[in-house]
Amino acid sequence: MTITDTTSVQAAKVDNQSAPSTARVQPSATKFKRWGRQSPFIRYGLPMISLTVLGALGLGHLIQGSKDIAKVKDDQEWEIIETRKALSRTGPINAYNPKKISLEEELKALQQKVDIENYEYKKIPKLNEGK
Repeated sequence: MTITDTTSVQAAKVDNQSAPSTARVQPSATKFKRWGRQSPFIRYGLPMISLTVLGALGLGHLIQGSKDIAKVKDDQEWEIIETRKALSRTGPINAYNPKKISLEEELKALQQKVDIENYEYKKIPKLNEGK
């Protein structure tokens, strides 16, 4: 032991008589300092790994919470859309009346609109012909 160590030990003995709690704090602090010197993993590596792991878990919970909120909002919007559709279908004025249409009727209506027998040829100009 050096001289400074003996004086601190003597001061600790004097303080021990007046305040017993301070004598207990000093040895634990020195043990912690020794841990940091003897094994740097405990001082640097363990806090870094724990910070990384706990940070990842915390971010996972935050992201899951935002996904849950988005799902609830989507469900609410879906319910609103479905109620609007239901109201428009069974409204007081019968807003939604589906028509009974067959494919044959649609074909006949299309044939009446377009006459495929009377047509004329039109030449489509090329890009270089117009100049």
